[in-house]
Amino acid sequence: MIRLFNVYYPVRTLILLAGEALIVWTSFLLGTVLQHPDDAYTLLNYEGGYLKILVVTVVVLMFSHWFDLYEPSQFNKKGELYFRLLLVPGFLALVLALIDWIFPRFMPGQHSALVGLMILTVALFGWRTAYTWLAQQSFLRERVYVLGTGERALRLVQGLRSRSELGIDVVGWSGSLEGVLTRESMAAHLTELVRDRAVHRVIVAMQDRREVMPMPELLQLRLRGVHIEEATSWLEKISGRIEVEQLYPSWIIFARGFRFSSPFRMMRRILNFTVALVGLILALPVLPFVVLAVKLDSPGPVLYRQKRVGRRGAIFYCYKFRTMRKDAEADTGPTWADDLDPRITRGGKFLRAARLDEIPQLWCVLRGDMAFVGPRPERPEFVEWLTRELPYYGVRHMVRPGITGWAQVRYKYGNTIEDAKEKLQFDLFYIKNASIGLDILIMFQTIKIVVLGRGAQ
Repeated sequence: MIRLFNVYYPVRTLILLAGEALIVWTSFLLGTVLQHPDDAYTLLNYEGGYLKILVVTVVVLMFSHWFDLYEPSQFNKKGELYFRLLLVPGFLALVLALIDWIFPRFMPGQHSALVGLMILTVALFGWRTAYTWLAQQSFLRERVYVLGTGERALRLVQGLRSRSELGIDVVGWSGSLEGVLTRESMAAHLTELVRDRAVHRVIVAMQDRREVMPMPELLQLRLRGVHIEEATSWLEKISGRIEVEQLYPSWIIFARGFRFSSPFRMMRRILNFTVALVGLILALPVLPFVVLAVKLDSPGPVLYRQKRVGRRGAIFYCYKFRTMRKDAEADTGPTWADDLDPRITRGGKFLRAARLDEIPQLWCVLRGDMAFVGPRPERPEFVEWLTRELPYYGVRHMVRPGITGWAQVRYKYGNTIEDAKEKLQFDLFYIKNASIGLDILIMFQTIKIVVLGRGAQ
């Protein structure tokens, strides 16, 4: 896996993305050359043809991303995958037709876009078919042995086997051994598989290493070129979260990450302030309609404010458009909302689904109480309770809370202690790997979720 924007991506997915970018570029380049063989040089070099084709390439990759064509869960759904693939040139044709109507000379040359679309459609299907075939070849897959037993090792084995895009075959693991496990039996099983199956990598996922870990055998394998790695890092890579079970403070202390330099904080503050300011300006035309919807739907103020816990445990007021009855917590006190919460008004359901209720939080970002990207801000009552129930919950307060975040785009809205635990694990991953690139990636994912109406609560 390759680390980009402090997020781990399978090499195969990046190859797929790069291959399709090259195909899109080449298709429209050929379309221009074939349609205008005599004027192609002038159109490409002196009329901005290369730049225009680059813009079209970016648009196609965005469509592919929005249609989940790079989502590993879709790779094995051949019928649905090819249907989504067909939607890409279809939507692109509509966009290019609209652009041509507004800017008649946008694409280089007349009818070159049509020829490029025809080439692109055939090339995309051919590339996906070739990629699928290559990805299944055994000589391009890495053989892995998981050393360890128990629930943690089983989660790792299942995670590796369910992620076909990783190009990994789990050829064995200690949990498949029968009888009482000893250091000798684990060493013999490991040595046999390495010899017979030519194992490339051993991932250690043992709960108690003091007595049963076959250290001499692992050392010999390491000296022979076999990669020996720890399970925590691999679980982090394949899940995008840091599991809190069996997580020791020493791991956080010595782990790479969990550091925020002054230049990084300054750059992040500038980015957040800019995004919030632009967001408020873009939202101005919508605000009168939102205010009117709230006022007509139920009596009470348009805005409501709540105490939330921010960076370093500081208390601040978070503002939102009101989506519940005025007396929503008069009888129950502070409680999480659920999917069918009767306290939510009819207009409030729409505002939540469209994320319009969160527009006032941009003011909190401008003030510096919040960031655009970060862990979800919780109420003091919940923080006090969750800190007692969940280890490392206080680590969330190393950074400013955010309107959106890694946990928000990777996990559903939660209203239970288990949901809070899952989101904490995503928050820990974000805090460990925080970067400007990761923030931009989360913003891009948030736009996709909002536009397509996914994960709304």
